[in-house]
Amino acid sequence: MQDRCASASRWAAVGLGAAAAGQVLPAATWIPSVRRFLPGLQGSGRPGHVALTLDDGPHPDTTRPLLDVLSRCGVRATFFLLGERATRAPDLVREIAARGHELGVHGWSHEYTLGHGPRPLLRQLRRTTALIEDLGGQRPTWYRPPYGVLSGSALWACHRAGLRPVLWSAWGRDWEPQPGRQIAARVLEQLRPGGTVLLHEAPVGGSPGVDGSIRVAVGLVVQACRRDGLVVGRLCDHF
Repeated sequence: MQDRCASASRWAAVGLGAAAAGQVLPAATWIPSVRRFLPGLQGSGRPGHVALTLDDGPHPDTTRPLLDVLSRCGVRATFFLLGERATRAPDLVREIAARGHELGVHGWSHEYTLGHGPRPLLRQLRRTTALIEDLGGQRPTWYRPPYGVLSGSALWACHRAGLRPVLWSAWGRDWEPQPGRQIAARVLEQLRPGGTVLLHEAPVGGSPGVDGSIRVAVGLVVQACRRDGLVVGRLCDHF
């Protein structure tokens, strides 16, 4: 009897360990060297194209100035929106879509997915997707988890919600206080043809005033890409 109990305990421990690994292991894709082996998740697309993506919006102080910069550059981008911010600024969601930009899902709130089970995450993603589709008139295709940290629950939930996960291949750490040229230089150092750029519209937890530097960086990145003969645009035009 004791042997059977010990065996059952061992198998229970193995099962719990496997479940924990299945939840945590996808988070390793946050590491750039791991993402290189997953080109789709990294956002590797057509070699003559660069996808420009902008997270954490919409925001009443930053969305329209950024949209104006993109209009002056003649560029359309993919905006990964937070559901709780979209509910507070529905007109901005409509304006992003009206200006020809693509809408993606960044989750309902800016929280790590590792602490959430699959079904609560599925409800959040469906709620956010429905809200964005209702406001913007387009059904989102893409999902990027907050902080770029995936989990087993997030992968399952985004698949069930009809979304495709995508991260990035170049970023500027633009939530930190720094000049726009420094953000752009960091992006361009990492960027290769066919890459996906991550910047932020209004970074959650970012330093005050970084939105001005981000707008400068967007313009500099677009200029540099065009000098290299690359087209900058949305994820839907990228693959």
